[in-house]
Amino acid sequence: MKKLMLGSSLLMLIVLLIGVFRYHQDSTVLLLPRGEQYLMESKSNQADQVQQSPPIPVDQAKISYSLQNDELQITFDQGQHWQQVPIEKDALFTGEYTGNEQTLIPGSYYLSDAIVAFIYAIDGGQGSQQVSLKYSLNQGKTWEDSVIAEAFPIMRFRKVSFVNEQFGYVILTGDRTMSQEYSIAYVTYDGGTTWQATNDTGNTRLLADGGFVDETTGFMSYGIINPESPDLYVTQDGGDTWTKATINFPEKYTPIFVQAELPETVDDHLIMLINQGPNGDYQGGKVKGEFISMDQGLTWEFVRGVPVDESD
Repeated sequence: MKKLMLGSSLLMLIVLLIGVFRYHQDSTVLLLPRGEQYLMESKSNQADQVQQSPPIPVDQAKISYSLQNDELQITFDQGQHWQQVPIEKDALFTGEYTGNEQTLIPGSYYLSDAIVAFIYAIDGGQGSQQVSLKYSLNQGKTWEDSVIAEAFPIMRFRKVSFVNEQFGYVILTGDRTMSQEYSIAYVTYDGGTTWQATNDTGNTRLLADGGFVDETTGFMSYGIINPESPDLYVTQDGGDTWTKATINFPEKYTPIFVQAELPETVDDHLIMLINQGPNGDYQGGKVKGEFISMDQGLTWEFVRGVPVDESD
């Protein structure tokens, strides 16, 4: 009987000690000086705010995106509201890319009120990738996927854009070896639902840029490693055939402007800028040549030198 009473007393003592310990833990903050209480509560609130803070757009454009927390999200109102894009971040950076992955690869996405689109790829095995487009036609409420290329060599350059709500293009390059690679343009006539490959230009130099100005007229500009002159190809039949464009220079500018940029339509003609390439030092590299074409890109004539747009 004494042993039973002693055991009960010990059990009650243990329960009492546990209760005192828990009370002491819960009361610690209350026993702190008021300033320290406020500091602890402030830190706790800050931690909650960090977890709940909205994404920050990568720029100040009305339509922008964020890659915070390894999630791709887009906004159509400068960050007031966000839509998550259902895609793995890694799929946006596959191929030959060594950037910091804090921003998307330039050219690999297209943002407008009518269409938002992102090029991505998944490993197809044997050194190839399936290249696809994730796109939305209703500002991110629903998403679609379309296959651009079932099996494409490991990508280097990638670019997507739309000329209008139905016609768009994708430019891809891959299988790079030193200063050579494969390049090709794909076009869509149904807003990105289906894609068809154009014929390639036959040029295997590294691509600098490419694109279409309308449904029939497109360009591919080559030469990124020490180019000595512009190397521009043009199609006037939607990519069925490609022709090397003729670019006429004043003699003094021949070795200066060496890399053609994508032309633009202005009224009834085309305007194109040709830059100095990666090593240009004419007037500090701050000048480009402006050229005009009256025959949809087949021939070009020099107009003037223009300052480099520092925002590019």
